[in-house]
Amino acid sequence: MTYSSPQRRSTALTTRTEFSPFGNKLVQSGYINSEQMRQALIESRKSGRPLTEVLESLAGQQLTPELLREHKKQQLFELKILYGVESLDPEVSQVGNTTVGHLIDTLIPVDICRRHRLVPLAKNEDQKPPSVLVAMVAPDNLEASDDLNRILRPQGLVLQRRVITQEDYQQIINQYLDDLAVRQKHLEQEKSTDINQDLENLDNINGIDDAPEDTEADLGAAMKGAEDAPVINLVNRILAKALHEKVSDIHVEPQEENLRIRFRKDGVLREAFDPLPKKIIPAVTARFKIISNLDIAERRLPQDGRIRRLFEGRKVDFRVNTLPSRYGEKVVLRILDNSSTQLGLNKLITNPETLQIVQEMVSRPFGLILVTGPTGSGKTTSLYSALAEKNSPGINISTVEDPIEYSLPGITQVQVIREKGLDFATALRAFLRQDPDVLLVGETRDKETAKTAIEAALTGHLVLTTLHTNDAPGAIARLGEMGVESFMISSSLIGVLAQRLVRRVCATCRISYAPTPAELARYGLSASQETGITLYKANTLTLEEIQQAKVKNQLCPQCNGVGYKGRCGVYEVMRITERLQALITEEASTERIKEVAVEEGMKTLLAYSLDLVRQGDTTLEEVERVTFTDTGLEAELKAKRKTGLTCRTCHAELKPEWLDCPYCMTSRFQD
Repeated sequence: MTYSSPQRRSTALTTRTEFSPFGNKLVQSGYINSEQMRQALIESRKSGRPLTEVLESLAGQQLTPELLREHKKQQLFELKILYGVESLDPEVSQVGNTTVGHLIDTLIPVDICRRHRLVPLAKNEDQKPPSVLVAMVAPDNLEASDDLNRILRPQGLVLQRRVITQEDYQQIINQYLDDLAVRQKHLEQEKSTDINQDLENLDNINGIDDAPEDTEADLGAAMKGAEDAPVINLVNRILAKALHEKVSDIHVEPQEENLRIRFRKDGVLREAFDPLPKKIIPAVTARFKIISNLDIAERRLPQDGRIRRLFEGRKVDFRVNTLPSRYGEKVVLRILDNSSTQLGLNKLITNPETLQIVQEMVSRPFGLILVTGPTGSGKTTSLYSALAEKNSPGINISTVEDPIEYSLPGITQVQVIREKGLDFATALRAFLRQDPDVLLVGETRDKETAKTAIEAALTGHLVLTTLHTNDAPGAIARLGEMGVESFMISSSLIGVLAQRLVRRVCATCRISYAPTPAELARYGLSASQETGITLYKANTLTLEEIQQAKVKNQLCPQCNGVGYKGRCGVYEVMRITERLQALITEEASTERIKEVAVEEGMKTLLAYSLDLVRQGDTTLEEVERVTFTDTGLEAELKAKRKTGLTCRTCHAELKPEWLDCPYCMTSRFQD
């Protein structure tokens, strides 16, 4: 190229070096001028829109495939330099959608892929050690690397990272989600057809196959067995549907006129199938008892059993209980599938102050930590998250559980076997002879277990265990009922963590509204202090509305008309202080202990759940269902009385020492 003057030569050199090679090529080709290029770069940085999209908008014409390829090369080169990781172009590497889908289904859950913007591309079992190639938008994300290593290490796999563009990631994950939706639709159609066929064939059942069961049979392969008896296919489909929908419990309930199957998801029961014929009740019940290794001849006493199945490449356990009822034996199965559960206190507890208190408690070298709450409130997940904080090669951790729900590398786990005399207390005494540092007792049910745990805490060990109480202060009275001396409780106890799980309102279809003063007052909130607050309601549809929305293709893709998706924890942490120690030793009432704990900063279950409501994570309806109690509200009001607040009824300003409102004569407190 020749230049007619030094000025033109200078301008050309400036153009060639002012932008990236891609930008220079656009200017040189005449697609856009220098000023438009600068404007496009500024607009892309400010708005976050892709540079190519901004350029096409400014130029009024689309980029040619050659220019798009040039931009892609430039992006990948810059990402490689930025992160120090090899880049990957899915078009060049010919990424297979089938392989990606299989790895997401069986190895790295889609929730983790979407949270950290990554996709597994290939699994190389030929090299030593075997590895998994994962493409990441942000390879320097330490949390993503920790989650991946937590999944891969127990399987002996090594992580290999590659960096990809946001656009490529989005295209791959969208393709997977589209394929998943199609697969689920076909599966539901097949299930509906197969179950109807099975019900039509139930008249042909002459007996029950009581042959020994494979304890780790593949449920997916079993569903394809067309030669199986109809009732066997029906039971397999009940189990498979529950796992597909990620429910926590299956209820098989004989009724007077039919058999009802219900699933519990996010803490709420719903019917999973249309009512089944009454005549199949004995066959279905017997089938569940056979695969649980229970006595099918015993129909007058409750029985406990266990089922283990392989499903989509992972082992899933079902804890089974049968109970004789008026119209037959009711069967309830608790699903123990924690393959995608995220362990870590920071992943569970959203309130920074509460998180800090719990982490400080767990960091103590010895003492007793209690986790309380009803069945299914996430106590075991909290305990194992605490263990994950302590787990290191320099610490000896042992657990005794019934059953073992999580598998954590590096710790010793013991299963209770009561038939052989191995209960919680026996295992705990054995642990103390094996030089432990941290002990986990699955549940403290009796005086012997409680006293052994406290003695271990007093002799230099950190002991974590669970109790069934309504709140944190109630744990003190529960230990007293077991016969544990008050001075032993006060000297060993570090703190108590009470918890619940509330459903998380769907962020896609939730409905915003402004609460009324009366509605706020019901929960102990003041309208004057909550000025301008916006709360949310769940957009919950009836069965008829869901069917209509499906036909019109207007059903929320996230929650499918339920209005809620997932759950979040509600926590009440009572850290034992000197004042509380004195009260425990004096055997003070639970109400007095709770009052002092709130005075010293304990956030009650009600207060924590109302914070979640303010943040838009849940609804007042969920607070009402899960955490709202008169005692909880009274504790909040007593704590607020000391600072002086407004009347619950007329919202007039009150003095701290007033027990009654002088304006409307409402009695605010009952001591």
